[in-house]
Amino acid sequence: MGNDQDVVVDRDLTQEGEETEPSFFASPKRLLQTAFVVLLLLAAIYILVPKIIGTKGAIGQLSDATPAWLVVAVAFVVLMFASYVALFRGVVGERVVHLEWRESYQVTMAGLAATRLFSAGGAGGIVLTYWALRKAGMERRETACRMVAFLVLLYAMYMMALVLFGILLRTGVLSGEAPAGLTIVPAAIAAAVIVVFLLIALIPEDIERRLAHFAQGYRFQRMARRLATAPATLARGTRTAISFVANPSRGGLAVSGAIGFWACNIGILWASFHAYGVHVPFGVVVQGFFIGMVANLFPLAPGGVGAVDAGMIGAFVLFGLPSGEVFAAVLTYRLAAFWLPIPPGIVAFFQLRRTVARWEQERARGRPAHEVGEPMRRAITSESKV
Repeated sequence: MGNDQDVVVDRDLTQEGEETEPSFFASPKRLLQTAFVVLLLLAAIYILVPKIIGTKGAIGQLSDATPAWLVVAVAFVVLMFASYVALFRGVVGERVVHLEWRESYQVTMAGLAATRLFSAGGAGGIVLTYWALRKAGMERRETACRMVAFLVLLYAMYMMALVLFGILLRTGVLSGEAPAGLTIVPAAIAAAVIVVFLLIALIPEDIERRLAHFAQGYRFQRMARRLATAPATLARGTRTAISFVANPSRGGLAVSGAIGFWACNIGILWASFHAYGVHVPFGVVVQGFFIGMVANLFPLAPGGVGAVDAGMIGAFVLFGLPSGEVFAAVLTYRLAAFWLPIPPGIVAFFQLRRTVARWEQERARGRPAHEVGEPMRRAITSESKV
């Protein structure tokens, strides 16, 4: 079709609109439903299962923990917070939309709490973060691109760790039990996922225009562009994530934040094992952690509650560790890494609501605090290319 129609389609796809605030923490009914499911899953994992397999209840073993190691675990939790904020700041930061460190903290901590409590695979946090960035003034497509880049960078470290430690354990470079099903098989699956995303990055930037070119008629062109929006955004976000890794001077904060987030999680788990006098080989701690975290994708558990606990416990038991100590250590890890961030995250959500209200007031006065100019837009576009 002609250029005028292309302009109309592009305007339709990128138009600014009012974003609805997520009601995660503002809906009492939603909170009660989530609390009920969470308590039910926790009771099943930490009370019923130990009785079935004949081990001492994990909750009863908490009093046996060494306090000094619990302090170490909490220190890793604080560092985990800082790493997560650094990752967000590195991906979004000053290059795209101006956010102060305090505002970045509010967005990331509120998103982390939503991730913990609502939906599987972090969907709750994605929705909340998207809403916050749109309210901060970031355009729709750029918000989606940066969200994809954030997730790709975060989980690329996850996949690479599965490949690296699976191989090192299986080949005997790192000590510990090394069954193929917990080492080589996960490493192969993770490697395949990495290859898939590298191929996604090769999707051409103008995929929407190309598909629209082959479609006949205005309506079919419009449909083709809409269908191509998702793969185009995924490809652009993946290229942006790759560019962070390829250019440490620009992406160092984001990359170090992604690595630090997972490293601190593993540190919490490592300290939890030591709190009960269980010495687990480092490679086994890392591999067992990442394998157990796969259960976070279980769709019926809010934030992976119960599913991740069971997955992590099962992974370490298969690695040959005593089930009683594993129950206690995983419970301690989950209390520190999963539950401890939720209260400050909920507080951050209400702080974020006030921040968003301030942004809207500034915008209503004609002084949008987070507007991005054309020179910066060109810089943003160039970042998504490798």
